[in-house]
Amino acid sequence: MFGRQVSFEYSEHWVGYAMVFMRVTMGWVLLQGGLTKLVTYLNADASDNWTAAGYLANAIPEGNPLAGFFASMAGSATIDMLVMWGLTLTGLGLISGAAVRWNAFWGAVMMLFFWLASLTGGLLQGLPVAHGWVVDDHLVYAFLLFGLGAMGAGRILGVDAYLEQLEFVKNNRWLKLLLG
Repeated sequence: MFGRQVSFEYSEHWVGYAMVFMRVTMGWVLLQGGLTKLVTYLNADASDNWTAAGYLANAIPEGNPLAGFFASMAGSATIDMLVMWGLTLTGLGLISGAAVRWNAFWGAVMMLFFWLASLTGGLLQGLPVAHGWVVDDHLVYAFLLFGLGAMGAGRILGVDAYLEQLEFVKNNRWLKLLLG
């Protein structure tokens, strides 16, 4: 059993569709998170505007080794803008398949920050999170985003397939690295 070579038969057609569905689904999760924050932030009633301050100052779990770091960001308009626009634009980019590697990277960074904020203890406590150890939805999202970027998921039924054919992109390798 262990000496045998294992091989898998993949249908590239179905793998491609799976990547599109994962890319669009993850894009939707990020887009709706961003839009709900933007809508309340931009609404006419300033007392009802969304801000990360309440979460950063009061909802970081007790025992989080980075609680002071997150509390120091509470009330920062820059953090509010980064979260709202980051989620919204990353979601739009993933749904449309535009600059997928760029969007997947920054989406994964956001998810890692959200994961760090959910820690209820440090390394010596086993990196517990609210519903288990080490892994929660934010870490799953970060790994999914990493995979989508690594696979160049924007090339399949996405804007990146078109953009990579442009002469300007072909002549600038760094641009091609952001697409996919």
